[in-house]
Amino acid sequence: MATDGIKRSSLAPPPRSLNVEKFVESRAAELEALHSVVADRLNNDFRSQRNKRRRTTGFDNRDANKRFRKRQKTGVVDKGNVVASEKDEKKVPRRIRRRVELKCNPELGYSTSGDGTKRLRTHVWHAKRFTMTKLWGFYLPLGLQGRGRGSRALLKWFRHGAVVHDACYHSALQLEGPEDSLLSVLSMVLVPSPSAQSENISCSVLSGAVYGSAMLHHAGAPGSKSIAPVTYMWRPLQKKDIGTGAEHDNVESANSTQTNECCPSFRQLWVWIHASALNEGYDALKFACQKLMDETGILINCFSLEGQLAKLEVMGSKAFGLLQKILHPVTCKILKSSQLTKCSSLQHEDQIPSCAILSLAVDDPRNLPERKTAVVPEVVSNRVLGDASENEITEDTLVENQNMDLWDVSNGFSSPVEESVLCMEKHCQRLSFFCRSDSQSGTLNTSSDVQPGSCPILLLKNKNHKGMMGWAIMLPLSWVKAFWIPLVSNGAHAIGLREKHWIACEVELPYFPSEFPDTNAYSSFMATEATLSDEKAKLRPPSMRALRVPIPPPWVSIQLACEETRTQDVANGHSLTNPNNGSLSLNNHNISFEGFVSRTSHLLSDYLNEIHGNCLLLFPKLPDKKSFFELMVDEAKLRQNLNGASLMNYERKLCFLRVLLHAYKEGSFEEGAVVCAPHLSDISIWTSRSKSTEAGLQIPQSSVNSYFKEQSCGKWELQIPEDSATRESHRWPIGFVTTGFVRGSTKLKAEALCEAILLARLREEQWNEMPMKERRKEIYVLVRNLRSTAYRLALATIILEQQEEDVEFM
Repeated sequence: MATDGIKRSSLAPPPRSLNVEKFVESRAAELEALHSVVADRLNNDFRSQRNKRRRTTGFDNRDANKRFRKRQKTGVVDKGNVVASEKDEKKVPRRIRRRVELKCNPELGYSTSGDGTKRLRTHVWHAKRFTMTKLWGFYLPLGLQGRGRGSRALLKWFRHGAVVHDACYHSALQLEGPEDSLLSVLSMVLVPSPSAQSENISCSVLSGAVYGSAMLHHAGAPGSKSIAPVTYMWRPLQKKDIGTGAEHDNVESANSTQTNECCPSFRQLWVWIHASALNEGYDALKFACQKLMDETGILINCFSLEGQLAKLEVMGSKAFGLLQKILHPVTCKILKSSQLTKCSSLQHEDQIPSCAILSLAVDDPRNLPERKTAVVPEVVSNRVLGDASENEITEDTLVENQNMDLWDVSNGFSSPVEESVLCMEKHCQRLSFFCRSDSQSGTLNTSSDVQPGSCPILLLKNKNHKGMMGWAIMLPLSWVKAFWIPLVSNGAHAIGLREKHWIACEVELPYFPSEFPDTNAYSSFMATEATLSDEKAKLRPPSMRALRVPIPPPWVSIQLACEETRTQDVANGHSLTNPNNGSLSLNNHNISFEGFVSRTSHLLSDYLNEIHGNCLLLFPKLPDKKSFFELMVDEAKLRQNLNGASLMNYERKLCFLRVLLHAYKEGSFEEGAVVCAPHLSDISIWTSRSKSTEAGLQIPQSSVNSYFKEQSCGKWELQIPEDSATRESHRWPIGFVTTGFVRGSTKLKAEALCEAILLARLREEQWNEMPMKERRKEIYVLVRNLRSTAYRLALATIILEQQEEDVEFM
């Protein structure tokens, strides 16, 4: 055995390279014999059998190409077609041109299609996996392929994993100027204004430690039209910024630099806004800035950063763990107690407050190849000294990149390493591992060209609202691809607009623009939805088309219930449940939404004061459970409500409140369902133990088609029944469902907007007629899907009675 070991070790190893030509020459006789055997079996026909050929041209079914190939086989080819084909060969195909265009990663801007529609940087990745739609000037992922289902799996990912959404369609508007002037501009257009917040919150937002959320309005009267919900943040004030100005490329005049240098409180502010309201919001901010400049003479710059910054949203229970995997901070700045502190890693999520802003400079999250050190000879030469000096220069540039802040986006940032270069270096390292590389020094030739880069980002922690666990990453637009693939590769599930809407309903947050009917973005979005719904219905035969329902819901019809309330006798309790025999008409048929949505307790209190409605049973001062119980048993409060109802002013605009709807026993509420005021006898059908709920409350099938009727002008109107049989089942509408049930949720709930006075009247009626033990904090309402005949009892919870503000959104 020992001799065998000696013989084996003495054998020569196989050659590292093999010469194919020499191998064939040495085995020529064997190969010729093998070839003759195969030729005899195939009868010298080496063509592949037709039944085993791949149908590479099976997709090409054009008759012209078939005829051309047939003539080509027979030898008869038209000379004109040959010239045309030669010209087509010289022209680069559209597929190749699009591939080159979509692979580009410019530092600024989006790639656009022929009609000017912008594409996200992740467009190719989404187009292969999602249903794409054209919205707000972008091609956006609507949802995963299929019939629009999958909410159960999505909520499971959200509760036990992480999901990621490309929100680059959001844009930032930058404002520059003195701090007092910027605060004045924000007070003109934001509700709630920064001055209306508490001192602690206002100081934290102003210092740049946390971000704020508010509704953007047109500058003017307090009741001006809403534009969109926005997120605003201040740049932290550093010592080097005091007494010095900030020079930017977007400054419109030469005097701006002198103004900034003379102003010791020069600040920088970002306002993030949705793409559907970008132009309207930009115009409103510029108008407010110009108005203040005309009054004070102080220069304020306002410009858009569209196409420069991007936003990625990471949500779920494991979102922070995912960020820890891919984000390796070079520098991390956390503002605590108005002081910037640095840390080297992301740790202890619980110690980071809600709405916090973290400024980081992170390494490239992609798996960059590890650097290998070369064996340098001891002989010192000029070449080695030159390389050392070059290394010092690159290190200096890397340090400068690490010290850059995302707020300096106007100065530009270096783009990440191209994917092709990165793949080539990985390929060369694999060849080197298998001893197939030509270089024997241990250092790859391409590694000197690839420098690991760092990217400045802002990491925003979402407010912990009803289980909402999420983060937002603000980064340069050219770095989106470099972050997207690592996020997905490390376990995050990509979602589209539809899935994001489901998550918003799960965490009880409003989704823009679907739940903001008081904005122009909602009107245009619903007009697009109505067009798509009509086109989809036309594809089906008339006998199989579903009942046509109004899109958007006819919000103006709520005015009818208010008219009915006004005509009732105050002494009779202002019942909403006795329908009027006559017909009521609306003055403004062309207004899709007449009124406003109260999203703060302060705004609701001001509205109640203006209409002399302090006697109404609405409590925007955030009472606790004990306070609510005391109010429910306070008979003096109920008597005061009856005595003060005659002093109310009904000439004001309608005020809507966002409510959560929970089915009392059964029912599934769809988007667009109508919320109605119930009779006391209707409530007893579900609450009484002696009565059966199998029959329930229903309307005739004929009333389903005629409850809302489309007019010749295209508007929908509420039809009041005239016959007594139909009138008995008629219930007055008080609001509409804006987000329906999401299947798979732990507790099914829907979101709706209902009129404030009508809700207060319902609570008053129910508390007056019910025993004390049966009174509830919630309000009993009826909900009916527009294609259904059945009413379902639901409990409505007013959001502003649970929290002071309702300005958070998704």
